[in-house]
Amino acid sequence: MTSTPSPYATPDDGGGADLQEAWRTGRVFGPPVRLVYRDVVADRVPIPRPPQAALLFAPSADPYWHDDGRFLGDFYSEVLHQDTCDPYTAGAVPLLAALAVDDRVPPRQRFQVVGLLFAVATVTERHRAQCWPDTPPHADPDSEYRAGEAVRCRTADLLARWADECPAVRLALAALAVVHPTARTLPALTPRLQGFADHHPLGTDIGDYVRFVLVLAACDNTGTLDAVESFTQARWRGTARGAPVRARALHLLGRMLDGVETVLAKS
Repeated sequence: MTSTPSPYATPDDGGGADLQEAWRTGRVFGPPVRLVYRDVVADRVPIPRPPQAALLFAPSADPYWHDDGRFLGDFYSEVLHQDTCDPYTAGAVPLLAALAVDDRVPPRQRFQVVGLLFAVATVTERHRAQCWPDTPPHADPDSEYRAGEAVRCRTADLLARWADECPAVRLALAALAVVHPTARTLPALTPRLQGFADHHPLGTDIGDYVRFVLVLAACDNTGTLDAVESFTQARWRGTARGAPVRARALHLLGRMLDGVETVLAKS
């Protein structure tokens, strides 16, 4: 009787012909998070897939095949390495969009994926605010533009899931909504976020974040500037006052979203 290979074994573990055949035919695919991501991408992203998908389908591409945490870090870094876009970033957006809309992906990872889409869409503005008045040292304007457009093209589909999403993912979706606003999404944000504002006061990570999103949804430059100054003076890291208001606002929003993720991870 032939034994079933361990799902955590690799072709180099000495399992002989049975194990080699298991890898060749796809019966063994590593730890749970990678397995879920692989299944979602296999179902939703047609071949040829972006090069970042190699971490999902080829164990030899990743030395941390067994480690969910390191896998996620490596996979996200392949999309946006050290918070910079490269010529392949735009092509990876369909991978992220597929993961963000599939209920097989756990809510915490869907939150992370939507947050990464926000980061991809705002690289130019965030770096401009961070480096002002200097030019960001690793800027790639063409790659950043194409990646931002790739996110914009998928934002409506992501926001269409709002009613079906958990509160955590809704918080991440709110950031995308103000990055790529439409006449439909902005008026809807206020009632949709009011519950968060009622339960999370100013001075908390979630409370500050929600209120700032609502300010951005109003599309008032003066109000946005006042909010940026108020929040950064109170508890968030500031940026140069001479930088464009939108750049400063998106830089602050990104910092706040990071804070929200930390709170959610602890809870």
